[in-house]
Amino acid sequence: MFRYAEGTNPNGSINDIAGIVSDSGNVLGLMPHPENLVEEAHGGIDGRPLFESALGIPATQPSLEMA
Repeated sequence: MFRYAEGTNPNGSINDIAGIVSDSGNVLGLMPHPENLVEEAHGGIDGRPLFESALGIPATQPSLEMA
């Protein structure tokens, strides 16, 4: 489970929950939405490392071109 830092919960979720993952680890739900920040043209790439790590792309390797 992911939680917002104390005092930073933007949506009022119960117990400051920001994300959950299934018991088997194959389903992840996050709030806020990191997929909204994967391209510079869309406002930044702060969410991109989450998806790159899920794909097993090392941080030293250049980012994948996202279509």
